[in-house]
Amino acid sequence: MQKNNNGGNFVIQGDVCWSKNSTTLETKAGAFIVCLEGKTAGVFSRLPARYTNLPLFKYPGKLIVPGLVDLHVHAPQFAFRGLGMDLELLDWLKKRAFPEESKYADLDYATRAYGLFVEHIKRGPNTRIVVYATVHVPATLALMDLLEKSGLVSLVGKVNMDRNCPGGLKEKNAAVSLGATREWLESCNGAANSASRRYRNTGPILTPRFIPSCSDKLMRGLGALRREFNLPVQSHLSENRREVEWVKKLHPASGGYGEVYRDFGLFGSGTEECLPAEGNTAPTVMAHCVLSDENEIALMAARGVFAAHCPQSNTNLSSGIAPVRRLLNAGVNVGLGSDIAGGSNSSIFRAMADTIQVSKLRRVMRNQAEAGSAKTRLDDKPLTLEEAFYLGTAGGGAFFGKAGAGLCGSFEPGCDFDALVINDSYLASPSLAIRDRLERVMYLGDDRHIEAKFVRGKRLF
Repeated sequence: MQKNNNGGNFVIQGDVCWSKNSTTLETKAGAFIVCLEGKTAGVFSRLPARYTNLPLFKYPGKLIVPGLVDLHVHAPQFAFRGLGMDLELLDWLKKRAFPEESKYADLDYATRAYGLFVEHIKRGPNTRIVVYATVHVPATLALMDLLEKSGLVSLVGKVNMDRNCPGGLKEKNAAVSLGATREWLESCNGAANSASRRYRNTGPILTPRFIPSCSDKLMRGLGALRREFNLPVQSHLSENRREVEWVKKLHPASGGYGEVYRDFGLFGSGTEECLPAEGNTAPTVMAHCVLSDENEIALMAARGVFAAHCPQSNTNLSSGIAPVRRLLNAGVNVGLGSDIAGGSNSSIFRAMADTIQVSKLRRVMRNQAEAGSAKTRLDDKPLTLEEAFYLGTAGGGAFFGKAGAGLCGSFEPGCDFDALVINDSYLASPSLAIRDRLERVMYLGDDRHIEAKFVRGKRLF
């Protein structure tokens, strides 16, 4: 197939699989997917006559699935992924993450390192990512420029930290951190309704690193910027027991970790926010939520906060297993994250497989601890393949839809056309159903067998 240059109007044919909803896969062998102006017009067993004049690209026997969505990745940590995996979270930050991120004050180093990260993601199965940069404005803009050029869709955050971090990353005070953030937003035209934005596929997201690294004055200022620019927010929540205890010491009057974010206006939306204009509904995504209790989960659900489940990172850094079933039962929007480099593998296919595995382990451990109570059976039923695939596609993709970038992660009509064409023939088998082929790709897949990748109707390779 030649690279598509038809303005996002074309048809591709192959063995198609996507999530109809959170528990149901839709599969069609030899089906036609119509893309019009970068959006899915429908999936058809027979191509309707009205589309027969469009270019048709055939992928016989190839698996076609929606592009995957990574809701939590640290771009500057890509350079050391796979290292420090014998450490727990706070020690790992001190010994591995913070020293590496300090290097991004050097724009030349940052540009080279970010170039490697972007090229790696471009060749893999993830089509949309929510990204942490560092505190450095020039380096953050360099990352955004590279992502924009790649054709991927991304939300990128300049990190804020003015306490409890190394000198090379600690911003002098809240005023300096807020001033740098405003400078960054003005450089990338961060207002969501701006007609002159610097980027089409890349946008800003406010990024307080986590509560321990941000003073109260800084958090209040970020809440004000969020309301002024109607920006989405990303941060970390209830990841590690030592971290949670630290937050309690810093904010003893608060009812919980999530409430601290809420009190600063950085935890989803509520009627008390008094947002400046109708339609200002930019969402919040919180990574991990391993130790979120019932009150915190209820607060997330009420305020529309997304959870980014990062199973590999939570295992590597000894944080625990997030209560994903409990989050879903409470109505919390959940997606998946690679959490490079706490997680060592960037593919959200790997995150799907890990999600299923750790959900089974959580149930076993809870059964052992609580003698298989009825509540345990309800709250910790293992996730299915259908659910894990949904979380890594349409589930996480809803974050981009609510941020104003167009619904994605599905082949339902009207969704942005993000798609992967996978040659899974190397996974030898006499005959398998499409669902089973998808499961084998989740567990055994190799990025080298992605034959084509589309984002918003544009073929990246």
